[in-house]
Formats: sequence, structure tokens, C-alpha cells
Amino acid sequence: MFRNSLLSFLAAFALFLTAFRFEDSWLDKIVAKFEAYQQHAPQEKAYLHLDRPYYSAGETIWFKAYLINSGSHTADSVSKVLYVDLVDKATGKVVLLKKIEMKGGLGAGDLALKDSLKAGDYMVRAYTNWMRNFSEDFFFHRDLLIFRTDTQPIGFPSNADDIDVQFMPEGGQLVMGLEGRVAFKATNILGKGADITGAVLNQANDTLVGFSTLKFGMGYFSITPEAGQNYRIEIRKPNGGYAKYSFPEPLPQGAVMMVDNVSSKENARVIIKHNLTVAPTSEMALIAQTRGEVVYAAKTSMNRRMSLFNIPKNTLPEGITQLTLFDEKSRPVCERLIFTNKNRPLSVQIQSDKPTYKIREKVELELTAKDAAGNPVSGNFSLAATDAGQVLEKDPYGVNILSYALLTSDLKGAVEQPSYYFDVNNPNNVRDLEVLMMTQGWRRFVWKNVLEDSLAVHRHFIEEGISFTGKVVRGNKKQSGVVKLTFMLQSAGKDSLRSVFMGETAETGEFAALNLNLRDTTNLLIQAVSERGNRNFTIVLDPFKPATVTLTKVPFNSIQFDINELAQYLKRADDYLRIERKIRESREKMLQEVVIKAKKSDPQKEDSRRAMYGTPDASIKLDFMNSAGAQSIFDILQGRVAGVTVSGTGMNRTVQIRGAANFSGVVEPLFVLDGMPVDKSTIMNIPPTDVEAIDVLKGASAAIYGSRGGGGVIAILTKRGNTNYDWSKDTAPVPGTLVTKLLGYGPVREFYSPQYDKQAPEHVRPDYRPTVFWAPLIQTDKDGKAKVSFFTSDAQTTVHFRVEGMTPNGLFGASTGQIKTE
Repeated sequence: MFRNSLLSFLAAFALFLTAFRFEDSWLDKIVAKFEAYQQHAPQEKAYLHLDRPYYSAGETIWFKAYLINSGSHTADSVSKVLYVDLVDKATGKVVLLKKIEMKGGLGAGDLALKDSLKAGDYMVRAYTNWMRNFSEDFFFHRDLLIFRTDTQPIGFPSNADDIDVQFMPEGGQLVMGLEGRVAFKATNILGKGADITGAVLNQANDTLVGFSTLKFGMGYFSITPEAGQNYRIEIRKPNGGYAKYSFPEPLPQGAVMMVDNVSSKENARVIIKHNLTVAPTSEMALIAQTRGEVVYAAKTSMNRRMSLFNIPKNTLPEGITQLTLFDEKSRPVCERLIFTNKNRPLSVQIQSDKPTYKIREKVELELTAKDAAGNPVSGNFSLAATDAGQVLEKDPYGVNILSYALLTSDLKGAVEQPSYYFDVNNPNNVRDLEVLMMTQGWRRFVWKNVLEDSLAVHRHFIEEGISFTGKVVRGNKKQSGVVKLTFMLQSAGKDSLRSVFMGETAETGEFAALNLNLRDTTNLLIQAVSERGNRNFTIVLDPFKPATVTLTKVPFNSIQFDINELAQYLKRADDYLRIERKIRESREKMLQEVVIKAKKSDPQKEDSRRAMYGTPDASIKLDFMNSAGAQSIFDILQGRVAGVTVSGTGMNRTVQIRGAANFSGVVEPLFVLDGMPVDKSTIMNIPPTDVEAIDVLKGASAAIYGSRGGGGVIAILTKRGNTNYDWSKDTAPVPGTLVTKLLGYGPVREFYSPQYDKQAPEHVRPDYRPTVFWAPLIQTDKDGKAKVSFFTSDAQTTVHFRVEGMTPNGLFGASTGQIKTE
């Protein structure tokens, strides 16, 4: 249809090709500003592969996270923290949040749904801290349904046939007296495309042009609006009813853009027509950019009312290219998107060792990855195997990593069945993709921001680890000035780890701790002291706030289910959750009858990780009597340990252990805080009330620290550093001290897949897993091969496979497969 509408024009004006590469002046400046903007605001894309499209309260959402550079599409190794949250679309509230550690652009995690979670429409989002500098449109979004086994699922709405139609002139506008094209998109209340027919009528009720949808409710028509005429649009809805719509208001003067990206394999053809009154030297320019790279820029004289730009397709990267027409005042006049599909996806094949299996039988799968030339490639993939009887394939052309990276991540608005456009067996995908480009908007930036003389300051930084910020204020709320800070971190759990580091605030009292490697929940102690030893400060951490949630007004999820279709899944989910509850109740009853017998723990053994030495030469156990009135640790040491001399006052203390000196002449001892060597200033900033004991090592006792212990060792053991110390008991606020908890990287749990070739008590339970197997980190070798295995469940069903992944250099692939169990 595009070919028929433009062929005659292209033949007549092939000789009027006036485009040429930019050489100077205003076009040069636009390109320079665009390149400066891209360097100032590089983009990231996040993608999540979920194990299935819907869940029940009490189940777990398993996901694989991919983070890529928006321009090159290579794996993004800059941001190390990815935020994944679950949003209740009814309220806009974030109900779950995880921080995922990204290594080489890859990560994995899960969201455990609470039993109390209400049924309804939810949205999973993924974003980095850097992505928060831009619109929420940049985030990854995925709608999903969460059911409750005790609540009836919502059926189809009664008004599902109500539709909305939007009309969008190609290039952004219609102009009187100039032929233009108008794209349209008809959607029902579910957000799905609706088939319609319609016509454009003038004020005399004459039908000027008729139209009908091509695919997913989209289509287009050509028209030349005339001055003095009023137009309206009438459409016939799928249920036979009629509706009237306003016709897009044409401009009396202006320019229109028409693009043919279908009829020629060599060039994308851009036709510009205008009726403007301009000077003989006036010019227009066309700029084409793909993911932040200018791939074409050319000017044309406005003396001619029509101009043709030929953009060689072999110069265009795969994906969406934005075409923008500028006037010589650097103002965007028309805009259009085109898509270049080079049909070079990553080939991913899944081969099972046989097509049919028995229940609880081992399945061996081999994954093979090749590039478009058939060469084996090394890449990282995620695989979900689901029970087709419970996990229904309602969206066969749903989003995958290929369609997201190349298509939907750069478009505004929802795209129905985006993987449809990458089906090589679809004869109309090129035509339908071109219509899609006419109905969707570019989302990555707006030219107004690009062309401004000053670029916006970014509030959110790139996170290469867990970070937190805060502020120190005086007791009188005045600005604190520079304050020295001591940070003590202790991870939760049996195998807790500790770390201590120093820092100081800015003059305003603000501080930041960046790029830490924290796991799960971590206890944090911050102590503040001024140069003069003043501790009368209040420390406040900036609270973490999830990214703002902007909700669309579509009240129903775009994927709907018949209630009967879900019966098997809901029954299996209810049985599973019922068994889990019984197991928990049984454990609780058993625990009430347990008698625990244990020997008193040896405090010295408990402290082995922070006190690597044996019995110290001297030790002071701090209590209220010996620490009363002490301003620092050195006040307590002074005069209490034989052979230890403390001289000086205030912050200028000198400590020496008699008889301890090394060849370098350094006579001061090594200071150790909870097993970690620190400098003297750190020790001076620790309040005596926080210290449990002070150990002194002399001579041979200090040899365990090597040459550093040549001057002896003074080891400080804090109360909070003790593995038996309960931080939660610190209820009374201490001046200059803050005790709180930080959320670190979410722990990576392993998906439970029973091994039925080994006997285990839990194997007596019925096994009807909806997700039969989940493997988020499958790495193919140099031959493009990888193998995984799992056991089937008790269900006699079809097991569907869905695998997605990428190579480090930006090749994407997705594939499906299946086996049967009987």
C-alpha cells in the first residue's frame, strides 16, 4: 500500500535529490549540541525475564535481570545496582523492593509474594539510580496478574467492545493544500487493538476517503485537506455501532513529511513538501539518529516545494531511527520514526534428549547459540520451564529481550504483541511495523532539552555499589561545619562481617558513603565528632524513596482469562499453599516441645574473628566506674596499664609502650578496632561508652601482626563489634551517634528443583509445580553449547520452554520449545 501511494511521486522527483552532508553553520551546531547532550546524558536499558506471566499470593516471582548500554546495546558494566519493585496498580504503592547486584550487566533475584497480598493488577519495574534522572518511561515495566486462591478471578468487563480511536498525522501535522497521511490506532478498554472501518467526510457529507485497520487496530489513509472545508471522521465499531471523531486540524501553512521505508531495499526515502513563504536562500535540514548516534544529516533548499532525501539503509543500525526536519532557526518542524530490521537475531535452540518423559523423570536439555552467520557464540541465557496446563500462553508474541531492546524500549505507549514484528515467517511484518512507527512516539529525549544552551544537572549518580547519604547538624540545628565521621558496618546473620572506615562531612554537614558491598540487611553505626572533640550532633540519613509511580488509566490487564481456564492452576496453587501452611504449623508445634541443651559459649572463641591473638599482656574491661568522665580511650589507658605511656592533651595524644620499638623508629603501637587495623584518629573518635574492652600486646605477643606490631598493639573491642551484642537494644539516643539498618543487595536464592534420583523425605509430597524449572544464569561455551537438567513433576502435561539471552557485544535472542510428560 505504501508502494502504490508513493511510486508515482518518487519516479517524478528522483532527479530532485537535493540532500547533502552537512558542512557548516546551523546544521553543524545542531549536530554538535546533540552529541554533547548524549555525552552528558548517556542512557541505560534494563530488562527482566520473568518465569511466568501470573502468580498467586504466597508464590515467588523469579527473574533474570539484564542491563545494557542504550546506544551500543552491549552489556552495561557501569551501574552495579538495579532496583526491582512490585507496584500495586490500584493504589500506585510499591509493595516489594529488591536491590540486585549486577555483574557485567547480568543479575538474578526473586520477589516473594506475601500470603496476605490482595489479588489484582500489578506492575514489575526495573531501573538504576542513574535512570531516575530521566522520565519513568525509561524504566522497564511489565504488567502481571496476582490471584488469590480464596478469591474469584475477575472476568471480562461487560463493556469490552467500547473503543477509543486516535488519529495521528504523519510527521506531526497536516497542511492545507498538501497531501499528507494520517495514521490511526483503535483500542478497546483492555488496551488491545480493535478492527474498525471508517471514512472521512466533508461538510457536504461527501465521502473523501475510506479506511480500515491492517493489524492490531492500526492503519492509515492519505488525504489533501483544502482551505474552507470542515472534515469529520465516522467509524464503525466491531459490535456494529457507529462513532464520530474530530478530524486533525490542518495548518494553513507549514511542511509535511512522508516516508517510504518499504518499497526500496537500498534506501529509506523521505519526502518533504511545504507551502511556506520564505527567502530564496532559506534551507531545511533532516537529521537521522539511532540510539544517540547521528547516522545522517543533510540540508535542502526551500526554493523547491518538494524535496527528496535518500538515506542508505546499509548505514542505519538495527532498530529505531528518529527522523527530524529542522528549519534554519533550529526548530523541529516534522518528526517520524522508522525501523531497520536486518534480521540478524541470535539463534537459540533448545534440544531435549527425547520428546516424551514419565512423571518425575530426569530431563536433559542442550542449548545451542549461534549468530546470523551460523557461528557459535558465547552468551548468557535464562530458561523457564512451565506446566502448560497451569501457565497458559495467552500472549504468544509477548515481549522478549529482542523485541524490548530493539523496539519497545524506545517507544512511548504500549505495543501489542511486540515479538510479532520479528517473526520471519510473517509476510506482513514489514508493512505492519511501518504503520506502528507512524502511531508511536519517540521516548528517549525531546529536542527542546537537547538544544538548550545549558544542560540539566543530574540529581542521581551512577551507583557502583550500595550507597547512602545524610547530614550532620548541631544540637541547636545550626550548620555543623566539617565533622569527622566513623562508620561501622556489621552484616546480619550467623556469619556476620564487620568493617570500619573514616570520613568527614562537607561544611554544610552533608556526607555520602558510596559504592559499598553490602548484603541483605546490614547494621550501621555512625559516630560524629568535631575537631575539638564535641559530640553534640544529630545524624540524619536520607531515606531511600522508590522511584515515582505514574499509572495509566487502563483499568484491566491487557491479558484476560476465562475463569474456567484458570481452574487447574488455582487448584494446584491452593493445594501447594495449604501443604506449606501445614508444614509451618507442624514446625511451630514441634518447637514448643523442644528442650535445648548447650554449654556456655567461650567468649574468647566468640571473639576469635576480631581478636586473632591469644591472651593479651594486659586488658581493661570497661565499666561505669573506670570510664566515668573519660573523653577518649586514651584517658582510660593513662596510668592503668604498666609500661603504657600516654602524653599530650585533647586530639594531640601520643602513646608509647615501653620497650617496643622497631628499626624504622616508629614507636607508637598499632591500633586495631574489632580486628581491623585503623589509624589513631579513629580510636580517638570512639566514645568510651561504646567500648567493651581494651587489650594491650607487647613484645612477642604482638609478633602476630608482623612488622606493624613492632611498637606493640592496642586492640579496641567495641560492644557492637561483639557477635553476641544486640544492636536493637540501643533505644536511648547517644549524642553524635546513629544506629540504623541498611538494605543491601538481595540474596540470590536458588530455585528449588527436586532431585528424584535421590531419596528425600519431602518427595512424598505431591508435586505440581507451575514453574517446573528456572535457570537464570546459563553460560554457553566457545562452541555455543550449554547443558541443564531437571526432573518433571507429577503432572501429565506439556512443559513449555522459554529461553532468552544476549552476548556481551549486544546480540539478542529468544526461543521456545516443549516436551510432554505422561
